[in-house]
Amino acid sequence: MEKIAFKMKLKPGFKDEYKRRHDLIWANLKELLSKNGLQDYTIFFDEETNSLFAVQYQSHGTSSQDLGTNPIVQKWWKYMADIMETNSDSSPVSIPLEKVFHMD
Repeated sequence: MEKIAFKMKLKPGFKDEYKRRHDLIWANLKELLSKNGLQDYTIFFDEETNSLFAVQYQSHGTSSQDLGTNPIVQKWWKYMADIMETNSDSSPVSIPLEKVFHMD
């Protein structure tokens, strides 16, 4: 099991909408993530920079950002594109973060 982290960027003023959409995350998307070995997926928000910091465990070497060819993921990306910084394919701009410290 590997823990990874990455950051994304929310457009200003959309924190509440982002949270609302994730509170209602689609069951088929959750199932897809779980079936692909993703667990304990948490996203944090930095109000000062509008940055989202995601942390997830992956058991199959696949992060949520690697599932972009799946139609469910593509639909979710399009659903979220109006409130996030995205690439031309509607995927969120996602920047991997380097682990520099860990303590159990």
